Amino acid sequence: MKKIILSILLALCFSAYVDAQELNFNVTVNSKQVGGTDQRLYESLQEAVINFMNNRIWTNVRFEQHERIEGTMVITVKSREGNSITGEMNLAVRRPVYKSNYNTPLLNYIDTEFSFTYIESQPLDFNENAYMSNLTSLLAFYAYYSLGLYFDTFGLYGGEEMFKAAETVVTQAQSSVDAGWKAFDGYTNRYWLIENFTNTTYRPLRQFLYEYHRLGLDVMGNGKVDEGRNAMTKALEYVKSAYLSKPNLYFVQILNDTKREEWKNVYSIGPQQERTKVVNILRELDPTHSEEYEALLTAKPKF
Repeated sequence: MKKIILSILLALCFSAYVDAQELNFNVTVNSKQVGGTDQRLYESLQEAVINFMNNRIWTNVRFEQHERIEGTMVITVKSREGNSITGEMNLAVRRPVYKSNYNTPLLNYIDTEFSFTYIESQPLDFNENAYMSNLTSLLAFYAYYSLGLYFDTFGLYGGEEMFKAAETVVTQAQSSVDAGWKAFDGYTNRYWLIENFTNTTYRPLRQFLYEYHRLGLDVMGNGKVDEGRNAMTKALEYVKSAYLSKPNLYFVQILNDTKREEWKNVYSIGPQQERTKVVNILRELDPTHSEEYEALLTAKPKF
């Protein structure tokens, strides 16, 4: 019953459905570091990734064309030996704010272990129940993860099924020798990226995503600036709660990098008492940027 209710709530977020894919990612493969004349392979790779991300249907929720999730993916090739490519991937995912021209960042993330094999014009095969290749597992993971974040901002725990799908990709990929899929590969990899959202200890992070965006930014976009900002301030307490349970929590580090400029802009105005409260929270969450947050107490708004 809960799944049915959740599906209905998510459907209400999107109107007048037509058959359309969910993602609209701008994909670039940057091969400047390796040079060479074999640019056709990298052009083929870029087109293959675009088709895989944007032309595949990832969910049961159907989007109108203008509702597709906007993102930017830059794959930087650092070395190549035969069909083996080593590089990194920078992913930025955005979400429109209700009744505004502003797009809030949901994720700014760099995967430094984005390595795979690719043969020119090779089909990118993916099976959610089996590991096919590191490239398609990487792409599918970030597709599901982006969708999970997006849906969580519209309904409380709305991205549950997407995060479970991302977790399945991680589980299947652990049968490979590729890096970034296992807990012991380090604490800053894809395993921990999804673990922070499937571990119920850190559920406050997901409460933050919903209340900060739906009850905060969207309400501000609807003209209720003080009410929306108050909800955002309350939502930051959820992040603090998760942080206190594990001070080196990976997603909190990513969240700091993703939202830092937005926080500085939003809290450049408002009551002094509220700004002081927020500055104290942010200094604790992101101590290396304490001075930037302290400047909020006397800052002038940028928008």
